Amino acid sequence: MNRDSENCVLFFVKYPVAGQVKTRLAEQLGPDAAVDLYRSFVTDSLTALENLDAHLKIAIYPPDSESRFKQWLGEKYCYIPQIGSDLGQRMKNAFRRTFSEGFNKVVVIGSDSPDLPAEYLELAFGALDTNNVVIGPSSDGGYYLIGFTKDKFLPEVFNRIRWSTEKVFEQTTNTLKNYKLKLYLLPLWHDVDTSADLDELIERNRRTAFSQSKTFTSIIKTQGQTANKGK
Repeated sequence: MNRDSENCVLFFVKYPVAGQVKTRLAEQLGPDAAVDLYRSFVTDSLTALENLDAHLKIAIYPPDSESRFKQWLGEKYCYIPQIGSDLGQRMKNAFRRTFSEGFNKVVVIGSDSPDLPAEYLELAFGALDTNNVVIGPSSDGGYYLIGFTKDKFLPEVFNRIRWSTEKVFEQTTNTLKNYKLKLYLLPLWHDVDTSADLDELIERNRRTAFSQSKTFTSIIKTQGQTANKGK
């Protein structure tokens, strides 16, 4: 990460507690396996962000968990609390805080896409040179990335959204169109929320560098344990 850059990535992360992260995976694989996978998701995402020409802030939830995050991920990162009653409010407040610190281009990503190519983030920042907003649609109807320039930040884009539904991307882009912001769409990518998503992640990465990742190794291990339990 380039700490002198005017670009910033806000990486939204929950502290990994059984029953509070990857709940749909927990229903299928068990809560402990889901926590282990989520930890791998976060670690691999941080690895992918290391060489990006941008500052990194990890937006943490719960907001009072910084000491636990430092024990987990280390002291070297900049942690900020997620403040707000829902995801939209938390993203809105994180954008406002970061722009107030002098950054000119800010993007938010979550921790549900461990194999998201770093090139997509580079593309996002490049797109903000000539566009007001950039968004990356996910295959479940949401989005994996949203970013703004400081002078065109639109807080209203996070209002009245049905979060965690297949309508998130549609509702968001409708709002952006209503305000006539110049929008750049990134390539489609995939959140990993179910065991079927895990299977798809394995298939698309068998011959990529991500096959050496902690996530990939954890999935293979988890699938093997699940298969053994079924015998």
